[in-house]
Amino acid sequence: MPQIDSLFVTRLYRAALSEHGAISADELEASCFAIATDDEAGQQWCEGNDFPGYTSYASLTDLPWRFPIFADLVKNLDAHVAAFAEDAQFDLDGRKLKLEDIWINILPEGGIHTSHIHPHSVISGTTYVSMPKGASAIKFEDPRSQMMMAAPVRLKDARQELKTFVYVEPKVGDVLLWESWLRHEVPMNMAEEERVSVSFNYAWG
Repeated sequence: MPQIDSLFVTRLYRAALSEHGAISADELEASCFAIATDDEAGQQWCEGNDFPGYTSYASLTDLPWRFPIFADLVKNLDAHVAAFAEDAQFDLDGRKLKLEDIWINILPEGGIHTSHIHPHSVISGTTYVSMPKGASAIKFEDPRSQMMMAAPVRLKDARQELKTFVYVEPKVGDVLLWESWLRHEVPMNMAEEERVSVSFNYAWG
């Protein structure tokens, strides 16, 4: 019998944010909308860059200072990221992965976040604040895609680890973590209500 091994595994961490301390989803959602309403610079950036909905990515760098719930959120995320780094068996040489940036995403009906990676970071992720019925999943792409130009497509019922694209449907209160080089996108939001999430990057050193 032949031996077939899986090599170069891509890990995706999924857990309940509350595993490391309770965070009020209602308070977090209210804080996201309050910040979006007051953040004129962020609104102008989104309008000027044809960005659907709202993101604080280009305008605010101090969310944990502005609202205590974001400080509590970061404490939870620190614990989740440490667990993921241990699973990935990173040799951190006595240093820790530290939060580099954190931002709000409010995606309206019809909005998308196109395919991208997060350069200069080690671990990236998102926690989900509001996921109305019909809200889009997050789509991950096999990082080897550009090297498979002549390969046939996979069967529709191929095992998850063999698929070219994997769609993950998070729930409110979930946190997803992945290595920052993993390309991902948010397809069009088909829900009438806004899809709200908080994304973040962790760096080493």
